[in-house]
Amino acid sequence: MEAAGGEDAISFQDEAVDKSIFKDCSKIGFYRRQKLIPRKNTYRALLDSVTSGKDSTKFQIINEVNKVPLLAEVYGIEGNIFRFKISEIAPLKPRYEVSDVLIQKPVTKRLTPCTEDTGVLVLKDDSVNLKFHITANPFTIDLISEDEPVLSINSMGQLYFEHLQMPPKHRPSTECKEDVSTDPSQESQDDLGLWQEKFGKFVDIKANGPSSIGIDFSLHGFEHLYGIPQHAETHQLKNTGDTEAYRLYNLDVYGYKLHDKLGIYGSIPYLLAHKLDRTIGIFWLNASETLVEINIQPTIEHTLSPKGSVLAKQKVKPRADVRWMSESGIIDVFILMGPTPAAVFKQYSILTGTQALPPLFSLGYHQCRWNYNDEQDVKDVDAGFDDHDIPYDVIWLDIEHTEGKRYFTWDKKKFPNPKRMQELIKSKKRKIVVISDPHIKVDPMYSLYSQAKEKGYFVKNNKGGDFEGICWPGASSYLDFTNPRVREWYSSLFAFSEYEGSSDILFVWNDMNEPSVFKGPELTMEKNAIHYGNWEHRDLHNVYGFYQQMATAQGLIQRSKGKERPFVLTRSFFAGSQKYGAVWTGDNVSEWGYLKFSIPMLLTLSVAGIPFCGADVGGFIGDPEPELLVRWYQAGAYQPFFRGHATMNTKRREPWLFGEEHTKLIREAIKERYALLPYWYTLFYRAHVTSEPVMRPLWVEFPKELETFSVEDEYMLGSALLIHPITEPKITMVDVFLPGFEEVWYDFRTFVHWEGARTLKVPIALDRIPVFQRGGSVVPMKTALGRSTGWMTHLPYELLVALDTKGSAKGELYLDDGHSFQYLHQKQFLHRKFLFCDGILSSSCADENGHYHSECVVEKVLILGINKQPSSVTTSSSDGQEKQVVFTYCSKTAVLHLEKLSLNVGANWEIHVK
Repeated sequence: MEAAGGEDAISFQDEAVDKSIFKDCSKIGFYRRQKLIPRKNTYRALLDSVTSGKDSTKFQIINEVNKVPLLAEVYGIEGNIFRFKISEIAPLKPRYEVSDVLIQKPVTKRLTPCTEDTGVLVLKDDSVNLKFHITANPFTIDLISEDEPVLSINSMGQLYFEHLQMPPKHRPSTECKEDVSTDPSQESQDDLGLWQEKFGKFVDIKANGPSSIGIDFSLHGFEHLYGIPQHAETHQLKNTGDTEAYRLYNLDVYGYKLHDKLGIYGSIPYLLAHKLDRTIGIFWLNASETLVEINIQPTIEHTLSPKGSVLAKQKVKPRADVRWMSESGIIDVFILMGPTPAAVFKQYSILTGTQALPPLFSLGYHQCRWNYNDEQDVKDVDAGFDDHDIPYDVIWLDIEHTEGKRYFTWDKKKFPNPKRMQELIKSKKRKIVVISDPHIKVDPMYSLYSQAKEKGYFVKNNKGGDFEGICWPGASSYLDFTNPRVREWYSSLFAFSEYEGSSDILFVWNDMNEPSVFKGPELTMEKNAIHYGNWEHRDLHNVYGFYQQMATAQGLIQRSKGKERPFVLTRSFFAGSQKYGAVWTGDNVSEWGYLKFSIPMLLTLSVAGIPFCGADVGGFIGDPEPELLVRWYQAGAYQPFFRGHATMNTKRREPWLFGEEHTKLIREAIKERYALLPYWYTLFYRAHVTSEPVMRPLWVEFPKELETFSVEDEYMLGSALLIHPITEPKITMVDVFLPGFEEVWYDFRTFVHWEGARTLKVPIALDRIPVFQRGGSVVPMKTALGRSTGWMTHLPYELLVALDTKGSAKGELYLDDGHSFQYLHQKQFLHRKFLFCDGILSSSCADENGHYHSECVVEKVLILGINKQPSSVTTSSSDGQEKQVVFTYCSKTAVLHLEKLSLNVGANWEIHVK
C-alpha cells in the first residue's frame, strides 16, 4: 500500500514498522549522562536562604561540584496536594514550563516552618498531620504522615540538573569538556550527546547544550505501581533494571510490540502507588522526553529494644524507588497524598480537569476503516447495519475522503455531494466523523496552506524557515498548535461557512499528531525545530497533540455558538487531554495478544485520568479470524470507546461479513452495549463531576484486598459490573476471580449468584463472556433498542436491582438531552438515586439543582436475591396513590420480575415488596 501524494510519500507493508528506527535507552544521550551520576549525593540545601510566605517556602540548593545554585520551592495545595519545584536561579535563558495543562492556578495553603534539628528544616501541614523534613546535607526531603514516612525525595542522591551554558565556541577551551557532575573522561562528548547527538543519519544540534533534569523518589511500604501511559505493557508497572526505562515520548509506532516500554502515541507523566492503607500519586509536569526507572525491593526494617542496644526483630518492608529524568525544562512535581484511590483521582482532576461529558451518541458503536471508498460505499455500509438489525451511531471517513490529503476538503469524484450524504446519515439519527491531521500539504494553491504560511503559523526549522517533513500528502508543513493564535485560527476553520460540505453531524478525529514525520528521526519532528515563544520542539514534544485536540474541540463548540458538546478523538495525548475528548490505543494488530493487552492498556489510561478510551475492535493491522473478531466485539462492548477499525489493505470486515452465526454473536454484543447505555452515560457523568474512572482495575474498588492488586484480565465497569473478556482462542472454561469477603455476585444473564472472595470456574461458549453484577447495586438499562442512540431517547427503562448480603441495593441514573451544554448552563438534567432497603425500592432526586422534563418511564424492575415469594407488591407515588403490581417470582433463581410499571423516571416513587 502506498499513500497518494507524491514520490516522497511513505509506503507501509503488512508487517509492523522496523523497531530499529526507534531509540532504546542506551541511545538517548541525557539518559546516559543521568546514569553516570555517582551515587554520592552532590547537592546541599542552603537553609540560611529559606524564605517562607503564605504561598510557598523557598530555599537554595547548590551543586557541590559545579557550585551552580538552584531554587527549590515547596507549596501546600488545598486538597492534600503538595508541589515541589527546582529551577535555575539565573539561567542564561528561560527554561520551559508547561502551561495550559493545569486548569487553574492551584489554591495554596501555608506550610508552617520550624526547626527541630540543626541542618533540618521542617514544614508542617497541621490540617492533615503531615511534615516535610528537609535535610541540608546531603539534600533530601522526607514526607512524614501520621508519624510514618510515606515518601522521600533524593534519598538516593539522583538529583541532577544540567544548567544552561554558553556554546563551546564562546567558552575558553579549558571548559569545553562540560561539567556534567560526573567524570566525562569515561565517554566522549559525542557519546554523551552534550551539544549534538547522532542517531542514524540524523544529527540533533543543541543550541543550548545539555539541559536535562532528574531526581528520585522512594515510596515507603509500596510495591504496586501503576500509570505513566502509554505503553503496550502490563497494568502493574515492572522493575526496569539497568537496561530499559519506561519511555514517555509520543511516537507513531505502527504495529507496536507487546511487552515493551517504548513510548507510543501519548504520554501522561503521572504514576500511582497503592498499598493496603494508602494510595498516592506523583505527577511530573514536564512535556519533554521523559524516562522513568522503577525498582521495587524489600528493605529490612530494624527495631531496637527500649535500651537501644539489642536488635529485637527484623521486619521486611517493601520500598519502591522511582527515578524521573527529562531532557529539558524544570523539575515541577505534584505529590498527591490520597489517602484513598478516589481521593487521588479527585486530586489529579483538581489539577488537570475531569473528563469532558461526551455526547451520548459517542458512547454507541462506531464503524470505521481506512477508507470507505465513496458516498455509495457509505450509503451501503449504513444500510447494512439496518438490514442486519445491528445498531450503530457513527461512520468514519479516513484520509482518502479528502482532495489529495488536503484536510477540510472533499474528494470531488468520490464525495461529490457531502451534504447530501450527511443528510442521509442524519435522517437515520447518526453521525459522521472525519479525520484532520496536523500536517498541511505544501501547495500554494491549497488555501489552508497559503493562509497559514502567510500568517507564519507553521513550526519553524532551526534556520528560521517553515519546517517541512513528509507525511500522507508528501511534503508537508506542521501547524504550530502551541501558538494560541494558531489554535484560534484553526478553531475557526470548523465554522460551517469555512468548512465547505460540513454539517452539525460532522465530528473530528485528530490522527498523526505525535507529530508523525515519516522521514524524521524516529518518525517524528526534529527536536531543534522552533515553536511559538522560541521554544525548541524538544521542550514540548509530548504536549503537541494535546494542543491540536484542544483547538479542535474549541472549534466544534464555536461552530454551534457554544451550544453543542464536541466529540474529538485524538491519537496523541498528554495530561489533561481528558478535557477535550477521547483517545485510543493506536495501530494495534489483529492478534489475540493485542486483544489481551487492550485491557491493561485501557486500565492504565483510566487510572491516569483519561476514562474515555478504547482499542480498535478487531485490530487495525491484519485480518482477524472470526472467533477473534467476535471476542473483540464482546470485549469492546464493555470498554468505554467502542470502534471497529481496519487499515487499508485488510479484507472488509463489517459485522455481517463472517457468516450468520458470527453476525448473530456480534449483533448480540453490540446490542448489550446499547441496552446498557443509561448505565454508561451515568458512569461518564460521574467521571465528569467526581473524576471516578469508568473502567476500573479491581484494586480501585477493593483497595484493601491484596489479591486484587495485580489482576488485569478482568475489571470493574463502574462499581456494579465485573467484566472478564475472553482473550484466548477455543476457551471452554475460564477462572473468574470474584473479590470481596462480604460480597455477593450475580451472573448478569442467568442471575445465579455466588459469594465473593473466590475464584470461580465458568464454562464458556462463543456466545458469551463472563459478566457479573455486584450485590448491592442497581443498574439502569433500556428495555428496547433502536437503530442508534437517537432512536432510544423515549424508550422505557428497566432497573436491575441486585441485593447484597443485607438485602439492600443502591444505584443512580443521570439523564439530560445527550448533546448540548444545557445541563451545565441551564441545569437541565435529572440525577436520580435508587435505594432498596427493608423491602422498599425508592426513586428520589440526587441533585435538587437539576430539572429536566422526560416522558420516559421505568417499565420494568428485576430484583435479584429475593429469598422468598412476596405476598404483594405495590407502588406509591408522591401524590399518595397506590397501585397493585402484577409480579412473577422464580424460586430457582430468587428473582422477582415486575413489569408494566409506568413509573415516571423523573418522579419520586416507591415500590413496596411485602
